[in-house]
Amino acid sequence: MLTIDLTGKRALVAGVADDAGFGFAIAKSLAEAGASVSVGTWPPALNIFMNLLERGKMDESRKLSNGQLLQFEKVYPLDAAYDTLADPPEDIRSNKRYKETGDFSIDGLARRIEVDFGKNSLANGPEVKKPLLETSRNGYLTAVGVSAYSLVSMVSRLAPLMRPGGSFLSLTYMAGERVIPGYGGGMSSAKAALESDTRVLAFEAGRKYGVRVNTISAGPLASRAASAIGIIEKMVEYCAANSPLAEPLQAEEVGKTAAFLSSPLASGITGTVVYVDKGYHSMGMALQDVAT
Repeated sequence: MLTIDLTGKRALVAGVADDAGFGFAIAKSLAEAGASVSVGTWPPALNIFMNLLERGKMDESRKLSNGQLLQFEKVYPLDAAYDTLADPPEDIRSNKRYKETGDFSIDGLARRIEVDFGKNSLANGPEVKKPLLETSRNGYLTAVGVSAYSLVSMVSRLAPLMRPGGSFLSLTYMAGERVIPGYGGGMSSAKAALESDTRVLAFEAGRKYGVRVNTISAGPLASRAASAIGIIEKMVEYCAANSPLAEPLQAEEVGKTAAFLSSPLASGITGTVVYVDKGYHSMGMALQDVAT
């Protein structure tokens, strides 16, 4: 039987702060395949996340198929908006939720991983509810920095710690190639940049380190993080009604695809956008338009 086997592999999933979104589903699928999973959590959400874990509030969703609970090898503080600890402004560095976590930058994450494991494995823009025409330069650049450049920064720092055959994987959205009204603040531009960077990084990091770089274009999911968009429930309903598979996307479906793309079974796939959206991306006209 052909199976996804990640036994003996380590995975880092950035952007996990609860059990409701794609990040948790990806972490769980990787663990189901045998990987040891660590996560990076946004510092302001870190204490809440750790309390949920320690008090057993997520035990039901952490149950694996073998009856055991998903265990995180490490939980790292991570704010992907900052490459080094010198980058955040003083009000961030002195904020209680940040300063007690140590180095929460991408560089700090890479250094901690190297110390813990040796050399061997995100976010909405602040003005996502604003139309692009009303988005400030700072809001636009923040969206692109956090949601696109963060991948460049992580690949550049983590690829040297990985063995050849390792895999990087990000999450994108169809707004990077088509207009999604309401998905603003420069986030559509950030996703377009992320998809372009995926191809370039696949070439550069593939030649230099022998690793793969892909991205999953996932359909809408009514997670806590996605609630920042403001119209997520309508997006889920619309896509379900107009997709070839007329049903809402489940986070587990993205998680299983991530496990496959991270495994040796996908050793020939890199620089690719993989759609996991019930086929919605293939549609050129809404069903209600046909009905009228």
